[in-house]
Amino acid sequence: MTAQEAKGLLVTFEGVDGSGKSTQAALFVERLAQAGVPLLALRDPGANAISERIRAILLDRSLAEMSPWSELLLYEAARAQMTGQQIIPALAEGRMVVCDRYYDSTTAYQGYGRQLELDLVHQANRIGSCGLVPDVTFLIDVELEVVRRRLSARDSDADRMEAAGLDFHDRVRRGYLELAAAAPERVYVIPGNRPIESIQRHIWQLFINRFQRHLNRPGEENA
Repeated sequence: MTAQEAKGLLVTFEGVDGSGKSTQAALFVERLAQAGVPLLALRDPGANAISERIRAILLDRSLAEMSPWSELLLYEAARAQMTGQQIIPALAEGRMVVCDRYYDSTTAYQGYGRQLELDLVHQANRIGSCGLVPDVTFLIDVELEVVRRRLSARDSDADRMEAAGLDFHDRVRRGYLELAAAAPERVYVIPGNRPIESIQRHIWQLFINRFQRHLNRPGEENA
């Protein structure tokens, strides 16, 4: 089953570390809940006992020896568990699934950031996602200097991916923008250098313009 064949919608949020995409995903979920939309909010990797254990390994700064290929496969394993256990059943029930990161993150971080062979990364993504393709993806894009400032502010608590360095994050950002250019019908690039509320309104307007029929309450576009 693909997301497009399901009754529900799969909405994903993407962006480099420090972009503000988690904040926007949370605000979007809050807005959907206020509109009475049946939904499931998840984070990738994570959201269940198995995937959360894998997440802890992936983000552990003490595991600096982890190879890029091991990293890739661990992300896919966590994603496959979350997709099969939670996303596919929720979509079949007609719920809207909002995921903070999905396989575009793996393409950007492991494909472009770690510079693994992109064809193999795409193949791994198809396995990890169980063939699902998001209905829409909001990519929160910020310039590298903004990323530098935000990550520097949290250096003491930075996880293994956040601590990878600015050159790495620059490659990740460029990878994201290439992904968006290749799939403009799915991926919306949202400038992230504006006030949080302004970004949220932009995302909501784009969403209701395309998926108004999935909202339970009429007139939400004017909210």
